[in-house]
Amino acid sequence: MGLLNFIKDVGEKLFGASEAKAATPDELKKELDKHGLNADGLQISVDGDKVTVAGEALSTEAAEKITLALGNTVGVAQVDNQLKVKQAAPEAKMYTVQKGDNLWKIAEAQYGKGQGAKNTLIFEANKPMLTSPDKIYPGQVLRIPPLA
Repeated sequence: MGLLNFIKDVGEKLFGASEAKAATPDELKKELDKHGLNADGLQISVDGDKVTVAGEALSTEAAEKITLALGNTVGVAQVDNQLKVKQAAPEAKMYTVQKGDNLWKIAEAQYGKGQGAKNTLIFEANKPMLTSPDKIYPGQVLRIPPLA
């Protein structure tokens, strides 16, 4: 997956984080646990606003969700995903939410006109980080899964 950019002053606020720097590796692991993403065996390091994650993920989807959970926190501008994936699959696109966006609008933009109903795919692809289709915010990065 490599290096992904995020907007460091938007996202989940974690204890110990500030707009100047990301939270500690332990706090970031707790954030992964909060979302039900297995942090066991992951090596997370923080250098200013850049987070590097290494280790092994069960799937491409899990690796992407780990990256998004880490990156969509205040103080993180970049995530360097060095995870090895046990069961590789095609990578999802990443999309940064803009002002005025909703999942329907994003689905139409990503999948084509008349495809707004595919917003449920985007919502499901971003669970558990998204708890409601209505709770997205500008600057948040979302997974846009490929259509089967």
